[in-house]
Amino acid sequence: MDHLDSNGGGGTITNGDTQWMTAGAGILHKEAPPEWLVQQGGLFHGIQLWVNLPGAKKMTAPKYQDIRSSSVALLASHDGGALVRLIAGDLAGHSGPGSTQTPITLLHATVSPGARLALPWRRDFNALAYVLSGSGTVGADKRPLKSGQLAVFNGFGDRPGLGTDGEFVTISATTETLEVIVLGGEPIGEPVAHYGPFVMNTQAELVQAMEDFQAGRLGTIPAGHA
Repeated sequence: MDHLDSNGGGGTITNGDTQWMTAGAGILHKEAPPEWLVQQGGLFHGIQLWVNLPGAKKMTAPKYQDIRSSSVALLASHDGGALVRLIAGDLAGHSGPGSTQTPITLLHATVSPGARLALPWRRDFNALAYVLSGSGTVGADKRPLKSGQLAVFNGFGDRPGLGTDGEFVTISATTETLEVIVLGGEPIGEPVAHYGPFVMNTQAELVQAMEDFQAGRLGTIPAGHA
């Protein structure tokens, strides 16, 4: 994917790469497949994740991070049956390269058929798992999960109950390789107001965001200073 933004960022995202953008006070952004890929055809798989900012950081200066696949922390399960790419946050004493505004852990795991992955997880974080491809089970009670489905683990963050193996998030693959995104963070606990691409705390703030956009305060693409 080729991309440009109004803050001077831009480039090409290739296999395994992550672009981490902090919108903050506002930024315009566009992305599209490169022309050669459009002509050649074929399929690619991408995932877009929106992470909320606490109210005190809503108007922080925009920031862009280019996280290449070669820079993520590569970890393996004890039996070698799972590969973990740690993109942001901390896991089992290791840190990913992504810099976040609030405490977050984000990883991409590949679990081989029949293998089981147990991830140590902070109890004050919530915990989610989204399956990119394959099928398997999650949690202490081995709930089935397949491509396109999301699991929300109990017993973490501000969710009551316990649907996990103690301090671990557990994921197992069945008869096919499981590709899964696992993420979580410290709950912000603030009201959320959203409209289109704007995420604020109140309706009044949404109105102001729309006015800023319409008045051109978010800049232009390409950026004037690029």
